[in-house]
Amino acid sequence: MTTALIVIGFIIITTLAGYATALLLKLRKQSIQKKKHQQELKAINQARLDEHLNSIRYIATAMLEDRCELSEGVMRIAKLFSLLSMSEQVEAQYPAIFKHFAVIQDHPIMAQRKKLEKQQRMKLDFARMRSEAELETDILEEAKQLTSFTPSPLH
Repeated sequence: MTTALIVIGFIIITTLAGYATALLLKLRKQSIQKKKHQQELKAINQARLDEHLNSIRYIATAMLEDRCELSEGVMRIAKLFSLLSMSEQVEAQYPAIFKHFAVIQDHPIMAQRKKLEKQQRMKLDFARMRSEAELETDILEEAKQLTSFTPSPLH
């Protein structure tokens, strides 16, 4: 009877060991897949970051070369920084851009602008032009800095 118990115990232990091995192999496979997935996500996020940073540099260059109006460039750059969740980190570095953005960010464009009464459009245009005139030199200086912008390693 004791040999039968030993054999049954051996079978149970062997079965449990086999099951544990299968679970460990499954866990290892899942860990490898998870790591691969994380690397893919990191690569996608890095590509997205690089694309947006290149757009910021391109827009800044276009502003300096008069291929992009000042307000349009400011709007696009500020929104790209917002998409990257970097507005708060860079606002102190580029105060003129963000000051002008604060003036124009809620101005309607295209069809919504056309719906406004002439008086309201003129009022918004005056606010935009006054801000542009006041900040143009500083905005262009900041645009020059943005042509070679690289985020700090914390980003």
